[in-house]
Amino acid sequence: MLAFFGRLFNKSKEDEAAVDPMKKFLIVGLGNIGPKYENTRHNIGFKVVDAFAKAQETTFETEKLGDIARTRVKGKTVILLKPNTFMNLSGKAIRYWLQQEKVPVENLLVITDDLNLEFGTIRVKTKGSDGGHNGLKDTQAQLNTTKYNRFRFGISDQFSKGRQVDYVLGEWTPDENAALPERLDKASEVIASFVKAGINNTMNAYNGK
Repeated sequence: MLAFFGRLFNKSKEDEAAVDPMKKFLIVGLGNIGPKYENTRHNIGFKVVDAFAKAQETTFETEKLGDIARTRVKGKTVILLKPNTFMNLSGKAIRYWLQQEKVPVENLLVITDDLNLEFGTIRVKTKGSDGGHNGLKDTQAQLNTTKYNRFRFGISDQFSKGRQVDYVLGEWTPDENAALPERLDKASEVIASFVKAGINNTMNAYNGK
């Protein structure tokens, strides 16, 4: 009898360990580490995953190549990543955690800022170019594909000629800061929708919102 219960216990532990890869998701917010970058436009990816983590009542811990938080949504495992490799080497951390957690590329969502979208505008895509974004450029190089899901958060392009870097690495205006909480709530909905309903339903429901 003891042997029987022992086998049952071991089987349940094995089942727990063998999580279906299609039920695991890696959500990556791109940004630069350090206090000087914390409230800059380029760090909106960090802000979005922070907002989602807060809504899920989970916290980040520093692990290899980034800060990691884990949660579950509708029975699915969600791993949140903020790479600590700086923006230009984001792909290194993404590739490592995809392999480490055995997450299929189709369950990856990379969140980044986008100068070509009005402030707060949401655009989710299944593939595309890096658009000159260094974080996406490295991700494409490390994954050797342009076919991965990305969530672009608009930061607009209200800068004068030659001031793009200052603008991207600058802090939000008072009006933008006032509007951010609502936009971050909406962004958290996008992540939840991606996990629960899939990329196509999420694009239909949230693009342009």
